[in-house]
Amino acid sequence: MSETPIELEPQLSIQPLSQPERERGLQSPSVFQLPLRTQDPSETHQQTQPQPEVQLSESNPEHQHQAKPLWIKHGRLLLLFVVICLCTAFLGLIYYKHQNLQNRSNHQTATPCLSPACQWASAHLATSADPFKKPCDYFLFTCGPDRISPDSGGRQRGQGIPGHPQNQNGKREARGVRQAKILDRKTVLLQYLREILESSDTGGSSAVQKARGFYQSCLDTRAIETAGVEPFLTLIQKLGGWAASGQWNQTDFNSTLSLLMRDYATFPFFNVYVGKDPKEIARGTTRRYIQIDQPDLLIPIEWNSKTQKSQAKAQTLRPFLVTCERYLALLGALPSSSMLHVGMFMSLSSELAVTAAPLKLRRSKGQLYQRMTIKELQTQAPAIDWLRCLQATFHPLTLIKDDHVLVHNLPYMVQMSHIIWKWLNKHELSTSGPLQTYMVLNLLHTLMPALDSRFSETAKNLSVALGNTERVAPRWRHCVSVTERGFDSVLTHLLSERTAHREAEEMIQNIFSSFKSKLHELKWTDETSLQSVMKKVQSLNPRLWTSNKISSEAELDLLFSKVSVSTHSFFSNYVQLLSLWQKRRRRLLTEQTEAVDVLSVTPLLLGNELLFPMGMFVPPLFHPTYPRAMNYGVMGFLLAKDILHLLLPDIYSQSDTVHAVGECVWAHYLTVTERTSRGGAFSLSAAQQQEVWVQYSALQIALQAYHQSLRSRPEDTSISGLSHTHLFLSSFSQVNCDFDPYHEFMPLEPSFLITVICAKSHLCPSSLRCPSKTQQHSLQTC
Repeated sequence: MSETPIELEPQLSIQPLSQPERERGLQSPSVFQLPLRTQDPSETHQQTQPQPEVQLSESNPEHQHQAKPLWIKHGRLLLLFVVICLCTAFLGLIYYKHQNLQNRSNHQTATPCLSPACQWASAHLATSADPFKKPCDYFLFTCGPDRISPDSGGRQRGQGIPGHPQNQNGKREARGVRQAKILDRKTVLLQYLREILESSDTGGSSAVQKARGFYQSCLDTRAIETAGVEPFLTLIQKLGGWAASGQWNQTDFNSTLSLLMRDYATFPFFNVYVGKDPKEIARGTTRRYIQIDQPDLLIPIEWNSKTQKSQAKAQTLRPFLVTCERYLALLGALPSSSMLHVGMFMSLSSELAVTAAPLKLRRSKGQLYQRMTIKELQTQAPAIDWLRCLQATFHPLTLIKDDHVLVHNLPYMVQMSHIIWKWLNKHELSTSGPLQTYMVLNLLHTLMPALDSRFSETAKNLSVALGNTERVAPRWRHCVSVTERGFDSVLTHLLSERTAHREAEEMIQNIFSSFKSKLHELKWTDETSLQSVMKKVQSLNPRLWTSNKISSEAELDLLFSKVSVSTHSFFSNYVQLLSLWQKRRRRLLTEQTEAVDVLSVTPLLLGNELLFPMGMFVPPLFHPTYPRAMNYGVMGFLLAKDILHLLLPDIYSQSDTVHAVGECVWAHYLTVTERTSRGGAFSLSAAQQQEVWVQYSALQIALQAYHQSLRSRPEDTSISGLSHTHLFLSSFSQVNCDFDPYHEFMPLEPSFLITVICAKSHLCPSSLRCPSKTQQHSLQTC
């Protein structure tokens, strides 16, 4: 900035004249000059003698006036001088306006934002490392411990790189610590929904109050503990009892199975869901089908590559046996016959496990999305009354035998049918009811979230025995998730009411526009790649993902009119939740439009639409009263990063820029952290270079989009007295640790990108050079 006037100064001066021109320019034209003395005629005669052309023009003013008067020449010089001045001033004005648009955010005193949201953000920033006050180490304090730091003591090549052999030990533990420290976007959304559900607002529709009542009953663990196992035992009796308790009415197998599927969303022997056929999606068809898949078996299984079959894990059979015994004891099974029923359950589970197959194998064998009629499926697997069970699941929709379904593992369905026939026809087990016991324990698994802590502790012990070390989610998080399963339309309505639609749509359009500009800056490997990507991008319509038909409160009240929420019985509420979940499944089969996923926090492609969920635009990541600098520094960056990941998954092979930028940023990091001199440097993989480019480009896109926003609306507020760009970058540094599927490929703290973008750049309010880093003067702009 300070160099600009010096660079423009030569343009404001006039170029030096030649020596004769300077002499003429110092004297007045002779036509206006009175003679100082009377000239001698002879002198006049001598002056009129023929001379060279140049001599004549200098010694004969009268002749010179006749040829080209001097005042005309000087007038032209004056005109030239004026034209140069005007051009210089015009160019200077253009340069000033261009610089002012980019630097106004650095030097303009903005109006402070005093909203409650801004006050919270100001307090949060005050406790965070400011990149411009701590340029040497601000980027070391944002994310978890699994990053490189200058004080890590010369980590060996490959350590910290996902998949590297040296990094396998303790990887899961480090990931758990990192997840605990990072407030990911899903957690932010769940916390926001929690605040809505825990609001003391007594107004609103009855549907909203029912959703809040359900959530509160889920939190009431004291009432759940008091109820104990009795609600589940009562439910078993409604199903005809079971032999493990000594009370079983020997109910019909298919009757019990259809009842479990209809009222309790429990699918012991196969799974049922609704989805599209990928072959029809390619043709633009949006029809959905009933899809039938192998079940989620309770017994732990593994794939045996030698026998090419699934099998129960030998090392987990003992813990699983203990768990089953514990469940039967909690359910009041007779001690004398408990082991018999546990043994039959494990035997039946093992037989079904052998017939199951992993997804990869089924895909390679073409066993996915096999289209057939219900009648054809009945012929292949006759032990199941398919039409009866599917009609119960999708009641009151009408299904017929000629309706098509999509089957994902037909060999499993055939073998499962044979196994069921075998167990049904074992006369020595006719009074033991092994299939009934199997269905009851699967129902227990479905309803376990509504039972007392003895069941959850038993399940946790099995999980630990299987090697799982994931922490148990807080109760509130679990309750928000289960509330959404039944009251999704209510939460969508509440979230839509609180979403700043106009501000979100404006940001989406600005970010997408900057993204398209970024594509033209890349050095593509060939023109075909560029044209292919641009054709795809130009066809997209980015927008906020909202329901085409937003339900009114009256419509919601009607939809949930038959739901009765008890404030003291979470079990009965949960059973009703399963019924609501079934209604949701039925809606998927009949509606052609994609239902809004209220818990989604990443964009998705649906045909030619690029949809951004409302759940992305929630505090503290986004707020309509925040300064736009803060919104773009946080959510703008996240939007740009998501777009790059979604639309350019193969960019590394399509553009040489990715490699160049990745290496440039990495060179910055090695220089600033002085890892090269200490022998701690290592090369980046292709995936790491791509992720570095993605995040660096996302920061550039967000900053460009913010400047685009300022051009349309120059005014913006600020917090903590920070300039616009300062606030943008400081806000970015606080949220760039977003926990997404690609975070493992980022070899450095993303906040370090602030140092890179500020290197030899006029965009930043001040230099980010660390005084102690002697090599930093040689850094190049990436």
